[in-house]
Amino acid sequence: MRTVLAAAGASLALVAGALTGAAAAAADNETCRPDGLYRTPGVDVPYCLVYDEAGREKMGSDHPRRIIGYFTGWRDGKNGQPSYLAKDIPWSKITHINYAFAHVGSDNKISVGANGPDNPATGMEWPGVAGAELDPALPYKGHFNLLNKYKKVNPHAKTLISVGGWAETGGYLEGNGRVASGGFYTMTVNANGSVNQAGIDTFADSAVKFVRDYGFNGVDIDYEYPTSMKDAGNPLDWTVANARRANLMKGYAALMKTLREKLDRASAADGKYYMLTVATPASGYLLRGMETFQVAQYLDYVDIMSYDLHGAWNEFVGPNAALYDDGKDAELAKWGVYTTSQYGGIGYLNTDWAYHYFRGAMPAGRINIGVPYYTRGWKNVNGGTNGLWGTSNGSNCPIGLTTCGDGARGVDNLWHDEENGKEVGAGSNPMWHAKNLEKGITGSYGAAYGLDPANDPEDRMTGTYTRYYDSTMAAPWLWNSAKKVFLSTEDEQSIGVKANYVKDKGLGGVMIWELAGDYRWTGSEYFMGDTLTTLAYDTLKTAAPYGATMAKVNIPAEKLNVTVEATGFPVGDSNYPINPKLKITNNSQTTIPGGAEFQWDYATSAPNNAKDQSGFGLQVISSGHTGSNVGGLKGDFHRVSVKIPTWQSLAPGASVTLDYVYYLPAPGPANFTLTFGGKTYGLAFENARGGTSPSPSASPSASPSASPSASPSASPSGGACTAPAWASGTVYTGGQQVSHKGHKWQAKWWTQNEEPGTTGDWGVWTDLGAC
Repeated sequence: MRTVLAAAGASLALVAGALTGAAAAAADNETCRPDGLYRTPGVDVPYCLVYDEAGREKMGSDHPRRIIGYFTGWRDGKNGQPSYLAKDIPWSKITHINYAFAHVGSDNKISVGANGPDNPATGMEWPGVAGAELDPALPYKGHFNLLNKYKKVNPHAKTLISVGGWAETGGYLEGNGRVASGGFYTMTVNANGSVNQAGIDTFADSAVKFVRDYGFNGVDIDYEYPTSMKDAGNPLDWTVANARRANLMKGYAALMKTLREKLDRASAADGKYYMLTVATPASGYLLRGMETFQVAQYLDYVDIMSYDLHGAWNEFVGPNAALYDDGKDAELAKWGVYTTSQYGGIGYLNTDWAYHYFRGAMPAGRINIGVPYYTRGWKNVNGGTNGLWGTSNGSNCPIGLTTCGDGARGVDNLWHDEENGKEVGAGSNPMWHAKNLEKGITGSYGAAYGLDPANDPEDRMTGTYTRYYDSTMAAPWLWNSAKKVFLSTEDEQSIGVKANYVKDKGLGGVMIWELAGDYRWTGSEYFMGDTLTTLAYDTLKTAAPYGATMAKVNIPAEKLNVTVEATGFPVGDSNYPINPKLKITNNSQTTIPGGAEFQWDYATSAPNNAKDQSGFGLQVISSGHTGSNVGGLKGDFHRVSVKIPTWQSLAPGASVTLDYVYYLPAPGPANFTLTFGGKTYGLAFENARGGTSPSPSASPSASPSASPSASPSASPSGGACTAPAWASGTVYTGGQQVSHKGHKWQAKWWTQNEEPGTTGDWGVWTDLGAC
């Protein structure tokens, strides 16, 4: 999120299958766990407080999809600029508020700065402002007080504390300057490249305390960015970040696992479920250095920062947040993305590509696309069509950049940052100001933002701002031909298309950066409002439930304890093509014979030309998409098949490694099946809902190909079959009993379409004996 201007020991019920009261409670909570979400060992996590029995988040009857708004702490009105306070949030229209930002302090603890009357988060007051009266029952003031005050009367809404952001990933703002503490980079990774588990534990413990102290529903990590790509993120952080690039994802994964486990333990102790989410990049370049996005398993959902895809950090003039590729992106064209055959003609700077990337790691409903309520823009644009795909070369570049675009300034840059007291040109404006530019209205707020049209020509509104719209990309913009200014915008047309995209594809929802940029018509000018948020709400409130299942292929209920891990990623610009080693480890008690077939899916964010370089004969056996992605990718997954060499078996504890190659970023692999001995299994490490979750300590006599045997608790004598007959398609929850093939069975947890007698001793059905 750029503050730049807008800028195996799972649930007790699964492992033991015990029918004690404690295990029964765990089974009830397991019923509600989202598909693919990591289970903290030994903890009965109260998922059902937040999720329903299909693993979908409960957000109120008129919120089947999420509308997540970032609320920033700095629009407090104390600097003479208009305020945006908790009272201004359209509470009935949103489902989640992310407060931006907390940071990682020099002590590795979460912080919003020192307490005091000038701290907008915890100490500030707004006397005389209607709706900003504080709740006297709370021991803190500021935004946190007001957020909890309004949440009391809007109980459907959840609040999360967002940590990091563009300016505070590698340090934090204090007073009039920035403390270069290292932030996420040093908290997660030591100077020698090892994981800083002590720093991570300190941060995670403080985060748990923070959400308890201030009434938040969870933690949102905005770490920009744990990628191995050189010179990524804020240039002020490059010195410390570049030295750790090879291990940033390792540290990121350790951080997320630790946070998930500590939040889960706090959830169980408090009887209140605490969420863990992240803001993620959308750029294929940044994601190329984030390995397989192995943190997905720890997250309730991801918020894709599907904006800042083009901006004045370089010369390529294009949309801030295009929904689709149009095959003409000048930046991608320069680097041969459309003409290099191995890329498959797939453009990767658009929202649809980013969604399909994350779909390779999690269900659609755990993915939210980002929409910007701010602009990006350039001046002195050359070429292009009404500026689109033109170029703009600047000389006054921000710190760290030796080349850049000529970012729009003055009246075309209302929400600007400053460096060393000077304006950073970026063409960043709230959408209400952009609407005024479009209509030729000089806003009454100009002086509050430092505009001085009498003395500075760049602060004057000159020329005409004509709106254009590209229907292929669902991208609007303003073009001022007199000034050669291009401003990439959003409005009702583009937000409507994006909201329907979310609705139709079963996504979780939308994330907004930031709420204060939305607009309304006051009668004389556009100003802060909720027009776009209301449009998203009205579109999504009648949507069907979101997609809550990871796999589209049939994954058998019986699962083996076999893991597949991608390792050995080359770093940064050396990682093309993307060629990790896939390490397959047999943790079960059964030997996997040579010739056994593994199949898996990978996301259509990469073309269908994956291969192995180990002689195993990996083949792509089905493709969700072929050809370019102009107008969108068609399907979610490609599926591959590879067989263990006939001369090589995998004994319990043994591993085999293959060299895996693909050509654009994709997470996973995912949705594994393993077939041998005439039977197909799933793999337990993927944390799928329901089914068998074998333990490495299972009896040595257990064999996945053995016939199902009765549970040790089965009654030796029969009885009358009084329980209702099992029916395919019916949903059963923990404790429910059925009759099937002359036996009585009891479900351990939520199940559907899993036939009693086929799931094994460790599966969902316990055999209670003949009847």
